[in-house]
Amino acid sequence: MIDRIGEIYKEIESASLNTVEELESFRLKYLSKKGMISVLFDEFRNIPPESKKQTGQKLNELKQFATEKYNSSSSFLKKQEDKLTVSDYTRPAFPYPQGSRHPISIVRREIIDIFSRIGFVVSEGPEIEDDDHVFTKLNFAPEHPARDMQDTFYISRISEEDSNPEDVLLRTHTSSVQVRVMQRQKPPIRTISPGRVFRNEAVSARAHCIFHQIEGLYIDENVSFADLKQTLIFFARELYGMDTQVRLRPSYFPFTEPSAEMDVSCTICGGKGCNVCKYTGWLELLGCGMVHPNVLEACNISSTKYTGFAFGMGIERAAMLKYQINDLRLYFENDLRFLNQFRTAF
Repeated sequence: MIDRIGEIYKEIESASLNTVEELESFRLKYLSKKGMISVLFDEFRNIPPESKKQTGQKLNELKQFATEKYNSSSSFLKKQEDKLTVSDYTRPAFPYPQGSRHPISIVRREIIDIFSRIGFVVSEGPEIEDDDHVFTKLNFAPEHPARDMQDTFYISRISEEDSNPEDVLLRTHTSSVQVRVMQRQKPPIRTISPGRVFRNEAVSARAHCIFHQIEGLYIDENVSFADLKQTLIFFARELYGMDTQVRLRPSYFPFTEPSAEMDVSCTICGGKGCNVCKYTGWLELLGCGMVHPNVLEACNISSTKYTGFAFGMGIERAAMLKYQINDLRLYFENDLRFLNQFRTAF
C-alpha cells in the first residue's frame, strides 16, 4: 500500500488545476467519498498491525496534501473569477464617494469643544422624563403654560386623584439633565448638557417639534452675572468669529433670576434684515441667567453659600447662523444636495 500511496502522491503533485472543470475532476477522483483516497482508507483496515503506524502516517499525509492543493487552487480560481465578473454595472468606481457629517453634529461637537476648553464637562440624561425633573424642580408654577398640552408631549398623565400623581413626558429642554447633576453632585459644578428635545410647535422655517439643545450650568461660590456675560461673549466669538456683535436683553425664565436673552448679529443678512432675523439684523441665540435660589434649594444646594449661572441654546439656530441656512426644515429632510455641502466641514 505504501507504494500505491507514493504513486498517487506523484499524480496529485503533477495534476493541473487551472480551470473549474479540472478542479472538480480532481475532487471527484481523489477527495470524494468514492475517490482513491477514501478507497485507501477502507483498505487500511486490512493492513497487518505491525505496518499500520507507518502506513497510516503516509495515508494522512497524502490526504492533507491533496486537500491543501484543492483548497489553494479553489481560492485562486475564485479570486480570478471575481476580477472578471462585474455584478452591478451601476456601482460607482473605486474610491467610493466620501460621506459627510450632518451640520447639527458638526456644530454640536464644535460647541462642546469650545466649552471644554474652559472647564465644562458633558452630562447626558433620558429623553423620556417625569414632571418633577422637567418642571417642578426648575421652579415652574403648577399653572405655568409650558405644562399645557399645547407645548408638551405627554406620554401619560396620571390623575391627581392618584395617591402619587406623576406625569411622564418627552423633555422640553435639557435642563432636566442639570437637575439630575445637581442632585448627585455637590458644587463646584461646571457642565453642559447636549441632547434632543421635543415641543408641540408648528413646523416652519424657524421652528420644529423636534430639535437639539445644549444647556450649560456653573455653580460655585461667588459666581456673578459678569462671569456669565464673559463666558457667553467668549463662546459667541469662538464660534462665529471675533467680529461678532453680542447684546443681552432682559427676559424672564422661571429657573433663573435675573434672566436675559442673548442676540448675535445675523450672519445671513449681515445685519441688513432678512426673514430669519425678522428684519432686525439680530438673531436670538440663547437664553441665560443666574440660577434661581428656589432651584438650588430644590436640589439640596445652599442658596446662601452658592450662586451660579445657566444658559441654553438650540443647535439648529446656532448652525443656521454659522452656515447661513435660512430654513430649519432642511436639517430633517436628508436631502443629499444639502448634506453634501458639509463634506469638508469640521
